[in-house]
Amino acid sequence: SFQELRLPRFDRPSISITGEGKVFAKPDIAQIQLATSVDRASVAEAQERATELINRVIGVLREKGVEEKDIKTTSYSINPRYDYSDGRQILRGYNVTQNLEIKVRDLTKVGEILAAAGGAGANQIGGLSFTTEDPQRLQQEARDKAIKDARTKAAELSKKLGVRLGKVVGFFESGGFPPPIPLYGKGGDIGVVERAPEIPVGENEIIVNVTITYQLK
Repeated sequence: SFQELRLPRFDRPSISITGEGKVFAKPDIAQIQLATSVDRASVAEAQERATELINRVIGVLREKGVEEKDIKTTSYSINPRYDYSDGRQILRGYNVTQNLEIKVRDLTKVGEILAAAGGAGANQIGGLSFTTEDPQRLQQEARDKAIKDARTKAAELSKKLGVRLGKVVGFFESGGFPPPIPLYGKGGDIGVVERAPEIPVGENEIIVNVTITYQLK
């Protein structure tokens, strides 16, 4: 993510200084994208089987301690499937896909939940990310460190160059939380996972870079 602030510029010369701020945070929430995808000859058959599988997956998630408020349907789609022969489209059936986004607050259960969901019928796993309950606070902490770093560098450089810093006439920020980790499962009617995978949680490194432009006096 990035944001930029541009203030009115003047005829005086200016100087831009870049600072970096880092914060290490142990995640307390895992976000997982799951889906059930079913192909059948008719819409009714595909919907019936998809409903059976998604209900089974949701039931297993609840058994594993995932709260109802942390299970959300993000999309539901019905699409025709075609075969092609001699330049002609031949309808061969329909696909029904329902996507879920879940939050896991007990990170020791992430691997267990992935395995259980796969065994219950989740045949697509599209993403896994670890985050915190209050990411804005950590982002602000990293930003404050980056600004302090830039100001310190600016003061040192002004002394070496023999110039005086005036008002701030520009500000640019980039960086933040790392992107989600892609994680993919096998397609098919039912995804079977024989044992729970180990999912290291580690730490999130939040890095914010800022560029401050000072007018020279």
